[in-house]
Amino acid sequence: MKKNVNRFIEIERCDAPKLPLAQRKVEFKEIYTQLETTDLKQQAERCLECGNPYCQWKCPLHNYIPQWLKLAYEGRVIEAAELSHQTNSFPEICGRVCPQDRLCEGSCTLNDGFGAVSIGNVERYVNDEAFKQGWQPNYTSQYQLEQKVAVLGAGPAGLACADMLTRMGFKVTVFERQAMIGGLLTYGIPAFKLEKSILQHRFELFQQAGVEFRLNTEIGRDISLAQIETEFDAIFIGTGTYLPVREASLQISTNGVIESLEYLTAVNQDLLANQDIQYKSLVETKQVVVLGGGDTAMDCIRTSLRLGANAVTGVYRRTQSDMPGSAKEYLNACEEGAKFIFNAQPVAILAQDGQVTGVRFIQTKIEVDANKRKQLVNIVGSEFDVEADLVITAFGFQVEDLAWLESSSIERDKTNRRIKIMAKQLNQQTTNPKIFAGGDIVRGANLVVNAIADGMQGARDIQQFLLN
Repeated sequence: MKKNVNRFIEIERCDAPKLPLAQRKVEFKEIYTQLETTDLKQQAERCLECGNPYCQWKCPLHNYIPQWLKLAYEGRVIEAAELSHQTNSFPEICGRVCPQDRLCEGSCTLNDGFGAVSIGNVERYVNDEAFKQGWQPNYTSQYQLEQKVAVLGAGPAGLACADMLTRMGFKVTVFERQAMIGGLLTYGIPAFKLEKSILQHRFELFQQAGVEFRLNTEIGRDISLAQIETEFDAIFIGTGTYLPVREASLQISTNGVIESLEYLTAVNQDLLANQDIQYKSLVETKQVVVLGGGDTAMDCIRTSLRLGANAVTGVYRRTQSDMPGSAKEYLNACEEGAKFIFNAQPVAILAQDGQVTGVRFIQTKIEVDANKRKQLVNIVGSEFDVEADLVITAFGFQVEDLAWLESSSIERDKTNRRIKIMAKQLNQQTTNPKIFAGGDIVRGANLVVNAIADGMQGARDIQQFLLN
């Protein structure tokens, strides 16, 4: 099937359709529906198949994007899914939660002037469709190896490592302190971005492949790292970051001030248990203020709208263009009724009788110092107040103080407690040769796709360590 090389001129960029606004504002279901087959082929046909594909190099996984776009255009969905799985353990997840506007699509040659190819939508379509047709990743390795590998943490880094190790023929056991796999994919990201059936399907595939899961098992409480070192030939640590970053000047102990992950986790757990959402009574008909400008802040904003808040306002200390979150998520939040205030730094929580009544802010601006570096500064005398019944802080996450790591000879950064990796011959190896690490516990709070990349690389490093 020959492509028309000028289709990018004739056909505009097309995103996947969204559920009707009135419906999606009250439901915890994915808001994007699948592309129509005609739209899929037209979007895939728009790809220029660049000789030096910027989309592929900008992607942390270096996915073979032009190649599986071409397969999608030709209707060869199974082959497209096979190819996407060569470089990405979970393409159906990345198609949903990756900030494509900052990565592959942001680097698409057509992005300036014509609109980038809808890479994320095609990625999601081909993998969803392949699964619907009964396709499964091949976990039957030509080698059945005796070495046993422990993976600590069932978030994206740990699961990607387990995926690759299983493909290689190793015996894999995953330790996870929660009752379900996924980490923040399950407990942090709302279902309107990633429905939990996606993770359940992966869990079933892993079990069919022979991966052992020890859920509800916390390292340092239920089993020591020393015991795991004795039982296994290699270890990968991908336990993530769950400790919230706090602003020292804000009294978060005030009633009506909660942290983002506590909020999102509680809502997700109630939804998973198919029970009433406990936070609904605190949010419904209330004025909610969310502090922060990342995707987690957007998740809190959009969750609050669905729980019936009277008004939800997001406040960020810099400009809209400086927001670290996805532009797509900001647009969705605006469509769903959120308001935003930019260039405003929170300086105090306002309260009466121990209950929050609002937040005091000071306006900010960018100034260039003597060394021509841009700095964010407060504008003296510009304070203003915003009323609030509920304040949600979303300033990011950092690594917990994991006491169980102390006995492992693993070097960590003394300031932020992140695990240091050697990054010499083996990229993800720690100062303990038997132990590897990746994802947020190494990088700090970061993108899902980077965690997947670390997990896959960790598996390749473990293979080299054990077999060479």
